[in-house]
Order: sequence, then C-alpha cells, then structure tokens
Amino acid sequence: MRIFNQSPPSETETKKRILQAAQRLFARSGYDGTTTRDLAAAAGVAEGTLFRHFDNKKAILIEVATEGWVEILTDLLTELSEMGSYKAVAQVMRRRMLNIRENSDMMRVCFLEAQFHPDLRDKIQLEVIGKMSVVAEAFFETAMEKGVYRKMNPKIVAQVFLGMFAVAGFSQNTIMEPNASPQEMQEMAEGLAEIFLNGVLVKD
Repeated sequence: MRIFNQSPPSETETKKRILQAAQRLFARSGYDGTTTRDLAAAAGVAEGTLFRHFDNKKAILIEVATEGWVEILTDLLTELSEMGSYKAVAQVMRRRMLNIRENSDMMRVCFLEAQFHPDLRDKIQLEVIGKMSVVAEAFFETAMEKGVYRKMNPKIVAQVFLGMFAVAGFSQNTIMEPNASPQEMQEMAEGLAEIFLNGVLVKD
C-alpha cells in the first residue's frame, strides 16, 4: 500500500489558522491575557512562524478585529441591498442578531478590544466603518428620494442605524439575557426597527 505524504499547509492557510486561534483566545482570555506562545500553540505553529506572518501581537489583534468588522458590516449591507421592502428592517436585524450570536467570539473581540486600543479603534473607524457608512448613507438617501423615508440628513440616519445595529449585535452582554430565546430576539429586532422607523413620540 502506497502512502502519500501530506503536503504542508500553505502560507495563506497558516495565517488563517493563526487568526482563527487568535480570535478564540482573545475572546476567552482577552488580549492582555494571551501570550504569543499561547497563540502559536493554539494555531499549531512555532512561535517563529507567528512572527514571520505578523510583526507582533498587536498586529494580530488589529487584523482579527478589522476582518471581523468587515464581515459584520458587509453582511449587514448585503442584506439591506437585498431587502424586499425598505420597511423590512426588523427581518434584517433579526437575521444579523442570530448570525452574530453564532459568531460570538468574533463579536467579543471586535467590540471589547477596540475600546482599549486607540490604534485599533482608529483603523476600524477609518478603514471599515467610515467606508460602510458611505454605503449605508447612499442606501437611505435612495429611500428618501423614493419617498419611503422622510427627508433628513442621510448621513445621520446611516450612523444611527449602524449604531443601533451595533448595540443589538452585542445585546447578549448588554440589553438581553445571554440565553435569550429566538422569540425574545425577534421582539428585540422588531422593537429596534419600530423605534428606527417610527420614533417614540406619539403622532399628533
């Protein structure tokens, strides 16, 4: 019986393994509680291999969090573009909340660590959120031109919407119980959508 040697992982695969391990460890132990030795062991690589791909531990954190934010906001804006009605915000919100719960490690790193690292926060703001805000602004501006939303500053509407989505996305540790049921998440999504679309004041 002939035995074939398994080819070593490519550089791209190795880097992906490092980032996946970092996401898990940063989420569980925090950035400060994770060493490069921990990262290398979790990724199944030598510590020297780690530094061949990244200058330091901070560079790994920045890439993990930046990629996470890109995924979060790209998924959101994709759903917005495919939305059957401009009023179907609750459906989009609920799907994103469920998806985020399945990716809780990524969310924990994206939200928590950015608070403690100004350089990470600046990079995310400049390279991810800023660009996504422009896309969201165009989306809401189109809705206003069609007469679906009342005329106001689309940039502010986009920022409010993305902020609302961020709160909902991290709701497991803020405004909802950790083991919230799908029904409770649906109620949260519908409540946020109702406030976003209609406000909280009683109409005259």
